[in-house]
Amino acid sequence: GFAPLAAKVLFAVGVGVLVFLGYRAATSASFFQASVIDVEGASRASEDEIQHAVRRSVATTGVWSADLDAISNELGRQPWVRTVVVSRVLPSGLRVRVTERTPRAVVRASAGRLMWVDDDGVTLGTATPTDQLPPFFIRGWDESASELARVENRERVAKYLELARDWETAGHSARISEVNLDDLRDVRVQLAGDDSRIEVRLGKEDLGRRLDKALQVLDEQRRTPRGAFITYIDLTQGTRAVIGSKSMSQTTSDDTTAPGNGGGQSPTAATGVNRPRDVAKDAAIKRRGATTVETVETRGATTTTPPEKSRVREREVSGGNSATAERPRRAT
Repeated sequence: GFAPLAAKVLFAVGVGVLVFLGYRAATSASFFQASVIDVEGASRASEDEIQHAVRRSVATTGVWSADLDAISNELGRQPWVRTVVVSRVLPSGLRVRVTERTPRAVVRASAGRLMWVDDDGVTLGTATPTDQLPPFFIRGWDESASELARVENRERVAKYLELARDWETAGHSARISEVNLDDLRDVRVQLAGDDSRIEVRLGKEDLGRRLDKALQVLDEQRRTPRGAFITYIDLTQGTRAVIGSKSMSQTTSDDTTAPGNGGGQSPTAATGVNRPRDVAKDAAIKRRGATTVETVETRGATTTTPPEKSRVREREVSGGNSATAERPRRAT
């Protein structure tokens, strides 16, 4: 009849409630509380921080009800972690398998900090004196958190690795302190050691050959009186090297042909005597403390650019810095 049926239904409901409450009690009981967090694959990533994050995530759920995907996502936000897999080891353990990011380059960030980055352009952490640092650093890093910055930084790392391989093979790495990749169409190199004052401007293509030519020109010019005062060598035009040098007493602006390429220095450059047409301009340049700008042909060209045209392309600026016309570069 009706009464026995109702009793059966109530009994089933009561059993269900008891089972549910028992399940909740069992899963939150100390039997399933995390007591062992096993971390594998963490070398640079902090094992203590990983364990702390896992324990915090399962403090109220226990191992049985832990949300493993949520834990993995949280751990994946740590700097050195590329991928992470979290699994249960019942009744009271969790295993965390970490795949770390590989540091590939060091960037000089704001305030001069040296930071490790990986292939994806992800900033990993500060470089320490005990780290085995690469031969030269990257300058021109975009430290904003935008998607465009991530894309461009990834391109900068790829270009850096390409240049590092090429320049290591050519034996130039030891002469380089930094490569400025702020604009990949206007790559620049700051030299190292005794040449640390010199910037080499390479442009956007044929960078290995242009650096080789720039270093040849520098080594040749080092034997001249102006060699100690060179501040930059510009090879963005390809075969023509534009040399800027900080003058101590007299400033000239001349085109010369590199020694060994079928010509020699112009009489003005060799003797230090200004031509009449240059006296007024050179006097003004000298008053501003500007730099000498000189053009050197790196191949046996049959003509050289007249001085007037060279000075149109070059703009002398005060404070000992001279540069070709260029778009503004982002500060780093």
